[in-house]
Amino acid sequence: LLWASVILGVVHLLLAVGPSVSARGMPWALGPRDEPAADMGKIGGRLERAYRNFLETFPLFAAAVLIEASAGHGSGLAVLGAQLYFWGRVAFLPVYALGIPVVRTLVWTVALAGLVLVLVACLPGT
Repeated sequence: LLWASVILGVVHLLLAVGPSVSARGMPWALGPRDEPAADMGKIGGRLERAYRNFLETFPLFAAAVLIEASAGHGSGLAVLGAQLYFWGRVAFLPVYALGIPVVRTLVWTVALAGLVLVLVACLPGT
């Protein structure tokens, strides 16, 4: 699931880049970006914010997974947590892009709960 989450990050990136280049133009994308960026519209902005949100949690998830794997616990709790994180992040992308407010928070919470479960699985005796 760590590998799959990296792929999901690439999907986030690609979905955020498309509207950015479309709205701001290739000269802006290739340049030093000294000028303020043009608005990307609602969906483009949401895709960019979803990507940034992914970037906020992914390093924590990756570290937790690697810590748990190196601890050698082999906890089913870690597997469940990784699944919740991954599928919560998968659901977050379209829900955020579509602007569904309450569901967005719920799927974000599922992903966060998954991250916490992986961290708990790192503790001795779990």
